[in-house]
Amino acid sequence: MRDLEHPAITRTLRTGYPEPIESDHWGVDACGDEILYGDAIYEFPDGEIVLEENIFEYLSQVLGAVRKFAE
Repeated sequence: MRDLEHPAITRTLRTGYPEPIESDHWGVDACGDEILYGDAIYEFPDGEIVLEENIFEYLSQVLGAVRKFAE
């Protein structure tokens, strides 16, 4: 006969918490910043995700874009 284990014990052993934890955390963008549900993000064709507030940093540091002014 199989030993039965309470679901809260199984969940605690698997996740470290007896009950599911609600979090606003959605993930991490390509610049290493935390993304929360509801944040504006850009998704690139290669799968990279970038927060809207980091888009210029990503364009310049990762993609090598240079900001210039038209003259």
